[in-house]
Formats: sequence, C-alpha cells, structure tokens
Amino acid sequence: MAQFFKKTLISAGMATLLILLAAPASRTNAQTVPAPEREQLLNGLTILYGNRAGDPNVLLKLRIKSGAAFDLAGKAGMMSLLADAMFPESTTREYVTEQLGGRLDVSTSYDSIDVTISGKSSELERMIDLMRNAILSVNVSPESVAALRQARLKELDEQSSSAAIADQAIAARLFGSYPYGNPPKGTATTVAKIDRADLMLARERFLNAENATLAVVGGVEKPRLMRALRQLLGPWQKGDRLVPATFREPGKLDDRVLLIEDPRAANVQIRLAVRALPRSDADSLIQFPLAHIADTRWRAAEPELATTSYVRVEPHLLSGMLTFGAIVPAASAAKAITAAKKVVADLSSAPPSDAEMPGVIDKSSSPWRLC
Repeated sequence: MAQFFKKTLISAGMATLLILLAAPASRTNAQTVPAPEREQLLNGLTILYGNRAGDPNVLLKLRIKSGAAFDLAGKAGMMSLLADAMFPESTTREYVTEQLGGRLDVSTSYDSIDVTISGKSSELERMIDLMRNAILSVNVSPESVAALRQARLKELDEQSSSAAIADQAIAARLFGSYPYGNPPKGTATTVAKIDRADLMLARERFLNAENATLAVVGGVEKPRLMRALRQLLGPWQKGDRLVPATFREPGKLDDRVLLIEDPRAANVQIRLAVRALPRSDADSLIQFPLAHIADTRWRAAEPELATTSYVRVEPHLLSGMLTFGAIVPAASAAKAITAAKKVVADLSSAPPSDAEMPGVIDKSSSPWRLC
C-alpha cells in the first residue's frame, strides 16, 4: 500500500499557486452491475445494450473517443467547439425535454465527446435519428462556425472568475504544453484562432463510427434497437485511419510558487497539485479515497479550511491530477500551504490507517464503462 501512495504523490514535485481574489464520508459497498451485451455494426460502431423490462424510458450515451487532448496546438477548445456544432440550436434540447420527456447533454472532456439523450422508450427511433443528424450533418459553414465561436467567447467571458483562472493556471503549471495543461473549452485567445478548416479537419479525423461507442439502457427490446441502429447509424462511415492518443510526455515540473495578483483581492485562492495516475493504471481507483483522506487531514490541520477547501482527483486517459484547493485570508495562506505539503509528505512516506480508509463505489471498473 505504501508503494501506491509513493507512486501517486512522489512525482516531479508539487505545483503551488496563490491567486488573490475578491471573493466525514459515508461508507458504501461496491455494487455489482450486470455486464452489458456487446454488439458491433458493420461500420465498426460498438454497441453496449442493457434491457430494463417495463422501464418506460431509455437512455442513449454516445462517446466519441477523442476529446480536447487532440486540440491543435494554440487552438485549445477546438474539439469542444466541434461538439457545439453537433447540436447548435437550443430548440433541439427543448424538443427533447418537452416532446420526448427527457434531456439532451453534450460534454467535452480531455478524452472524449459525450452525447447523452434520454426520453420515452416509445420515442427510441426519434432519439437515434436526432443523434444521426447531429453526427452525419455537422454544420461547419462559415456562418455557423463564426456564430459558434462568438457564442463560446461570450460564455468564456461570462464564466471568467478567479477560481477558473486559478484552476487554469495550476493545470498549465503542472503539465506545461502537454494537452492537459489547456482547458477543454479553451481560452478567449485560443478560441479566437479556431477557424472553419480546423473544425472540418476534426470532423473528418474523429467523427467516425469505429472511433465511437454507444451505450443504450432502458425498456427497449434488442431486436427493435438493433434494427433502428442499423437503419439510422449504419450509414455512418469509418475513417481513413484512427489517430492514436500518443503525446510527448510533460516536461520537468516547475515547483516554484506562482503568484497571480488581482487588484480586487480580499482573500487568497490556493492551488497545489501533483500529477496523478491515469485511468488505465491498476491503482487508479485508490486515488479517490486518497483524496478524501488528504482532505480530512488538511482540514484537521487548519480548521478554518472547513468550508473553503477541497482535495479532488481528475483521472484522465493518459495522466491525472490531484489538486488541493482553498480560499483563505492572506494571513493564513502560508500556513495552509505548509499544511498541505505536510499532508502530501506524510501520505507518501506511510500509508493511511485502516480507520481512515473510506468505502468507495467502484464506478470506473463497471462493465458499462465506455472504453
């Protein structure tokens, strides 16, 4: 066990950031999830199917297995903008909510683009048709791209905050030019550089049937589902080639303290982070109770962190990130940083006690995990 904590916490060091700004877990036993039935269309699309007899609803989740890690250099937000182009109209989401009795969500992470549609089982074919139109008819006209880019720039401006600046800065400090050092949604500078040709290239390289997995769970019979999928998603073409997720490893970590000043400051936002394990690592799941233990110890060392701190894990396909974050008065910043570093040092030198180990739901090892 001690070797795992050393493996997780002793990396190239710890990135530390201070930014000035204006403003116990319960034990849960792991649950057994039935393995899904697996099928594959002739075009290479993988299908995971689970029937819930009598369920009046159905959920479809499509995962495109290429995300923001594939953004072009200097154009962070490209894959996220491509996801925006799949369902550009808010009326589509309203239709799914009001007419199909469900919801429509599209999200982009470093590792994937996820499209989730839920609704009444009786409307299965309509939901698959919506997904088909989004995939096969992505609008990347000059006018559409300009509108999407402008909408994203407006969103980035509205969501700008000291916390977001701190999160972005610590990721960049930890990973440098490695893809995980850039925010999946991009920045105002990088999004402004994305043009139509970039989205056309991304569409051709990544929106391909063999680069996707579709999970379907609900009250639908398999013959009906497969018939609809072959009819509506069967025409989805394979790509010329798959793009492997291979990147140059992050460089040596700069562990000097980074200070970003804000003239509106009243408190200090702290971020400390270490590179963590990728999802594929055999020890990846243990990072979650590790973060819980680290958070508990940090708050115990500095009681005033009780309502303003967290320790979280962000596991990705190729690497991960374990982050300490808090908002404290300027006079307490040094003590909070020292306490966090001591927590890391203690966990890396000796494993936690049995009493500290919380229960954890093994979600990542579920057979429904979209690989």
